[in-house]
Amino acid sequence: MLIPVILSGGVGSRLWPLSREHYPKQFLNLADEYSLLQNTLQRLEGLPSLNAPLVICNEQHRFLAAEQLRQLQADHHPIILEPTGRNTAPAAAIAALYALKKDKEALLLLLPADHVIQDKALFQKAIQAGVPLAQAQKLVTFGIVPTRAETGYGYIKAADTYPDQAAFQIQEFVEKPDAMTAQHYVESGEYYWNSGMFLFSAAHFLAELQQYAPAIYHACHTALEQAETDQDFLRLAKEAFLACPSDSIDYAVMEHTQTGAVIPLDAGWSDVGAWSSLWEISEQDEQGNVLIGDIFQDNTESCYVRAENRFVATLGLKDTVVIETADAVLVADKNQVQAVKNIVTQLKQQQRDEADLHQKVHRPWGSYDSICINERFKVKHIIVNVGASLSLQCHYHRSEHWVVVKGTAQITRDEEIFLLTENQSTYIPLGSKHRLENVGCFPLEMIEVQSGSYLAEDDIVRFDDAYGRE
Repeated sequence: MLIPVILSGGVGSRLWPLSREHYPKQFLNLADEYSLLQNTLQRLEGLPSLNAPLVICNEQHRFLAAEQLRQLQADHHPIILEPTGRNTAPAAAIAALYALKKDKEALLLLLPADHVIQDKALFQKAIQAGVPLAQAQKLVTFGIVPTRAETGYGYIKAADTYPDQAAFQIQEFVEKPDAMTAQHYVESGEYYWNSGMFLFSAAHFLAELQQYAPAIYHACHTALEQAETDQDFLRLAKEAFLACPSDSIDYAVMEHTQTGAVIPLDAGWSDVGAWSSLWEISEQDEQGNVLIGDIFQDNTESCYVRAENRFVATLGLKDTVVIETADAVLVADKNQVQAVKNIVTQLKQQQRDEADLHQKVHRPWGSYDSICINERFKVKHIIVNVGASLSLQCHYHRSEHWVVVKGTAQITRDEEIFLLTENQSTYIPLGSKHRLENVGCFPLEMIEVQSGSYLAEDDIVRFDDAYGRE
């Protein structure tokens, strides 16, 4: 049984302002009409002996992951929720421990959720070549055939081939090199980019983990044994998982094991780690531009320009990235975009919302868009999905006016329950216990006007919630 394990815990800060902590790049439609997570699942279709996927994500992203799986109508194991990120080795340990409960001979295919692979057939061919090696107790990774002297990736140095010639023994893992060293690696033909994708027996990986990183093994074992089922989610025990060391599979196991193997992969791979990477894999016009959205360009060359909300015009630009969102605009030299994460760091230091949240915020019941914010009032455009409801709640610092602009809403206000339809409105006094539900046949749209002395999102006391939020 081959279980794909989708690691969906990244933040993707180098793709700010589109990727943000509460809606990171794996959930975005960057390459086509599907998200990177959805593409990761779709490129597995047709693999033999494939079991349902196991998705591991951060607890705060649980409803994003669940919704994107639902959109694909994908069968899946319970989504495993990490209370906080602990890098790839603990995630792999949790997946292996979980898989062994299903099948003592389970093979795991670990895939980051935020990669692009353009040639599905070659990708699947490499996986199938790795299955016999994994069954023979090898820890298989996939080394990307380098196309340039890249300084943003780690490298794997290959040694002798295994008897079947499909894979090489691993001589060493090396850190991100400088430009001269990277050029030497590429010219030698002995080095591959480290993709972060793995294929191995769950039992063998755990045996190696116990030998080389026992603290990770024991913490993860405890966290899974004490995990709690919550709807379609499996919540790891918080205290036990927080005690787990944070480490990558490379550092914890692969740099120490004697059973590592690397299979070369040349299938149009990208980790979409920066805007320049997205420019490289996207279709370009005659001037080398990638233009997405409502854009006018004049004398613009080799640029990536993306307009999410407004008309954008460029003039006389070359090798430039322009990203427009509802609340932020990035203009950067295409050769400097690896440093975008520095902007995110500064935003966090200044405690600015733009580091974490978009203007449009997604919730398990739908979404809201903050249209206007002032010191004493806030205006939101709220969309509630069909059949969904907000929690039964109250606020101690604000009152709310609700106006239905589309659909049918059922309102609970203290002891009252009543319906509102288009162009009707109601008032929720400060301290009133209330709930909003969509009882119609299409999405409910409302305008909410908040007024009060404190308008932050943490002014919510929940009494009942269908989504298990506190």
